[in-house]
Amino acid sequence: MTNPGEVATEVLRWHTERRRFEPFAARFGITDVTSAYDVQDVLIRQRVEERGAAPAGYKIGLTSARMQAMCGVDAPIAGVVLAADVHHSGASIPVSRFVRLGIEFELAVRIGEDVEPARLPATPAEAAAIVDAICPAIELIEDRDADYSGGLDALSLVADNAWNAGIVLGEFRTAFPEPGNLAAEVALDGETIDRGNSRDALGHPFAPVVWLAKHLASRGQALRRGDIVMTGSIVPTRFPKVGERYRLTLEGLGSVEVALT
Repeated sequence: MTNPGEVATEVLRWHTERRRFEPFAARFGITDVTSAYDVQDVLIRQRVEERGAAPAGYKIGLTSARMQAMCGVDAPIAGVVLAADVHHSGASIPVSRFVRLGIEFELAVRIGEDVEPARLPATPAEAAAIVDAICPAIELIEDRDADYSGGLDALSLVADNAWNAGIVLGEFRTAFPEPGNLAAEVALDGETIDRGNSRDALGHPFAPVVWLAKHLASRGQALRRGDIVMTGSIVPTRFPKVGERYRLTLEGLGSVEVALT
């Protein structure tokens, strides 16, 4: 593979130049998921140095059957969320900042303790012990006008930090209902446009946390106290327009809203 640092620098240049997303893994000799995450790691280090913003947590993508079908990828992927890209409910997001902005509707968790490699959760029930709080959340996606028609190149997607461009968080709750079967409703300008359920993320929203803990451990990394984890979109991505306002409501947890300007 081409040096991961060189690939990461090139990907960042494409973002700066607002180039359309095109699969690039084969071009740079990225032939396996380990190499793709090697590029992602360097990409994040470069962004941290460039923006002076530390990581705030992680996003897990493609955890529902509907999202996997939309993207033509049959396994979860992970990316890193920077603190500078964390917003709160009611945030106004300028659409012009993006080549093409996508928004996804999720349940987010906040990790309550450092997760040591010897104590990785193996089930959603075990993951519950390391979760401090949960909330409804919206992920901001920069897909750079990618073409979904033939399925996406998962290795390129991983190397490009799984397209994370920020998150919008509702109010975290430390006392919450069992999250494995919460009805979800997505509204556009007050009108319901889609419905889902928290179980659509790998069967339980804590199952992606189990997957992420194992993934990080395989790379010598770990979940830490205070990390925010986006557990994957419950319904397919929406591509908003200026002037629209979206709301996700999760049964028993409340709502999160974002306005597009």
